[in-house]
Amino acid sequence: MDRGPMRPGRTARLPLALLAAAAGLLTACVHNPEPAARADLDTLAYGAVAPSPANAHAEDAAYRLDAGDRLRIVVYGQEGLTNTYAVDAGGIVTMPLIGGVPARELTPQELARAVAARLKRGYIREPYVAAEIEAYRPFFILGEVAAPGQYPYVPGMTAEKAVAIAGGFTPRASRGAVDLSRMMPEGAMKAQVPLAMQLRPGDTVTVSERWF
Repeated sequence: MDRGPMRPGRTARLPLALLAAAAGLLTACVHNPEPAARADLDTLAYGAVAPSPANAHAEDAAYRLDAGDRLRIVVYGQEGLTNTYAVDAGGIVTMPLIGGVPARELTPQELARAVAARLKRGYIREPYVAAEIEAYRPFFILGEVAAPGQYPYVPGMTAEKAVAIAGGFTPRASRGAVDLSRMMPEGAMKAQVPLAMQLRPGDTVTVSERWF
């Protein structure tokens, strides 16, 4: 029997199965962003959170050396060898007696073992060597900041702090996110990242110009 038009206040009843399907679709849209859109950011996000005092040593131990890093290398009992050494443009640390030791992509601990192995070849019978980072290689910030350029890296550096060090945004700057370029084992990676992103030594941050 025809009941005529729906009266005001009457609610249309949808099948429960249809309602459940719609709710599931909405949940998926909110909680499951496209993997492809975050792939680069996920790759770059190693060490995205500033290290706490509890894990700072672990972060340092995993750090890979490159040109511009300075290390304190201690050869116990050998004051003439214990000194501060820099990784040169070729990725080499040069020390007395043993000459150049390749350091690029090594951790400080791996470099210490390499130095000990060299010293053991006819110089010191049982060398004990330790290496720790004294100064990290710099980071770079370009684009719409007051003073773009190269700056010393310090642990806990974020993109927002980098902007502040470079004098802040220019009036034309896009302030929501920055472009980050980072050398990874597989090559250079680039992604747009939030200002809270943790930087690493050698990173290049680019602040873009806003369009309106």
